[in-house]
Amino acid sequence: MKNFLLFFIFTLSLLSACNVKETTTYYLIRHAEKDRTEKTNSNPNLNKKGQERAKRWATYFENIDLDAIYATKYYRTMQTAKPTAKSKSLDLQNYDPRTMYDTVFQKETQGKKVLIVGHSNTTPAFVNKILGEKKYKSMNDRDNSSVYIVTIKGDKKINIIEIVN
Repeated sequence: MKNFLLFFIFTLSLLSACNVKETTTYYLIRHAEKDRTEKTNSNPNLNKKGQERAKRWATYFENIDLDAIYATKYYRTMQTAKPTAKSKSLDLQNYDPRTMYDTVFQKETQGKKVLIVGHSNTTPAFVNKILGEKKYKSMNDRDNSSVYIVTIKGDKKINIIEIVN
């Protein structure tokens, strides 16, 4: 009887473990403040304030175990992500906003905690793609402090926006 009880508990534990759904969490931010001195420059660097904010983002993510960091191929997004990537010893990966959240990206990030650095239009668009609905419009062009957090567990998707100053 004792062996049967142990076998039953073991089997129940194994079945419960198989039913646990993976949790995927995406942290999506817009790049930090960019240099606006040359109006025709489509790929500016961060200005001094932006460089400081990029360091603050690294502090914000200090106690979050990120598995991957993605940014578009623009200087300002990569410079925003770099301090966090360095502090986490992670390689910075690029993504193309035209193919954001495709099946390859979903598979590569499933069950992970991922930081995605984009732009005032691509960040909310990325969140909308993940959620499967058009919930958010483009961000204000001066908003460099919002973080969209989307958590997926099974079919359930939860999202919030935090302001980080």
